Amino acid sequence: MSTKEQRREKEETIKVTPSSTEFATSPSYVQQREEQHSVNRALDQTKDNIRRTTDEARKDIPRYTQVVNEYQEQTIQAAREIADNYIEAQKQIINSLQSAWIPQIESANRVFNASWVSPRHLSDNYARIVGNLADNTIAANTMLNNAIFANLEAFKTCVQNARDNVKEFTRIGVNSARTVEQTARDTVSVAGHAP
Repeated sequence: MSTKEQRREKEETIKVTPSSTEFATSPSYVQQREEQHSVNRALDQTKDNIRRTTDEARKDIPRYTQVVNEYQEQTIQAAREIADNYIEAQKQIINSLQSAWIPQIESANRVFNASWVSPRHLSDNYARIVGNLADNTIAANTMLNNAIFANLEAFKTCVQNARDNVKEFTRIGVNSARTVEQTARDTVSVAGHAP
């Protein structure tokens, strides 16, 4: 038995001192005290187990933080690689098309003098579209990360509210139990004084 339990048992013995010696030695009183002590010990063990479990969970926080950081870094790196690969592929496509078709198209364009269908003009527009697509991919990734963090904050708020609500429900339960206990004592007291 731990020192904490011994101290609590001693305090309980001191707190409840019956006025009558017969009452203190009655089997029902002894049994009631043993049951109360057993319940208190079980609840204290549960409380210690919860404390130990939460301490272990608290030790895992750095690991969870590291996982989230690694996820973000991987997502950012993947978005960058996707954009880089896409832009590089588009650059190669544009270069291939320009080298093969520009001389023929420009000579045909000179005949009609229509600069808006110029391959260089089309290439520049296409390059801008590719650049915008890459920028949009990175922006979408940023929005995704922001949404994840917003949900984490919302979850944190929900946990805080749940904790506060449980405290309040516990207080209500304890107060109700005390009221029932007092009512039972008053009833026994009144019944003991009845003629």
